[in-house]
Amino acid sequence: MKRLHQKSCIVTGGAGSLGAAAARLFVEHGASVMLVDRDADALDRVLQALPPGRAAGMAADVSDAAATSAYVAATIERFGGLDVLFSNAGNFGTVAPIADYPDSTFDHVMAVHVKGAYLAAKHASPHMREGGSIIITSSVAGMRGDAGVYAYITAKHAQVGLMRCLAKELAPRGIRVNSIHPGPIDNAFQLAVERGLGDAMGLDGTAYFNGLIPLGRHGSADEIARSVLYLASDDSSFVTGATLMVDGGMSV
Repeated sequence: MKRLHQKSCIVTGGAGSLGAAAARLFVEHGASVMLVDRDADALDRVLQALPPGRAAGMAADVSDAAATSAYVAATIERFGGLDVLFSNAGNFGTVAPIADYPDSTFDHVMAVHVKGAYLAAKHASPHMREGGSIIITSSVAGMRGDAGVYAYITAKHAQVGLMRCLAKELAPRGIRVNSIHPGPIDNAFQLAVERGLGDAMGLDGTAYFNGLIPLGRHGSADEIARSVLYLASDDSSFVTGATLMVDGGMSV
């Protein structure tokens, strides 16, 4: 059964491993998808692996209001409407003591994660059809704290507040809003995080994270994408305002 039959979707951070995995799954389940990412070359590579006519892409800075309005308008023009917004764009920043944490890095991380998700919802939600779904990629980091990870963890907590506000406002229109909270994923983004933390803590970052996960391993982008599909589809028709943990038990 195709769980997103004739649905129109936006996926930001579409050139990353999770965005690409979600796009593949959305298309497999009958959706048309607009992929958004700053990296035009990486976006093209993802699009080449998707069926022609079922996916399109736009290079855009998600923290820019005009760019956000443009990718939403392009989606509606191309696919005739909008049902699913997967707000997935993100960046990490750095790891440093609070006294040394770079203000510019903090601002940039907040702009991508928090302002990016806010702008996506602001511009997309007025056009979404009843029964639509907004999914915001937070993180297990949105439920915990770690010294030195000031921008990323703060941003991931802030996304939960944004999600809860949106869930209350959009419920009367039948639009559901939830956040998904992956644990460590086996991808380049997570490897960079682990190198930063490992250097700061003087240990093997990957081994450190595996030790925190009861299942004892990183997840895959495909595993997380299956949970995104659940939130995007009518399988989650009575789920809104939820924080779905997909973290191998790390938050337990």
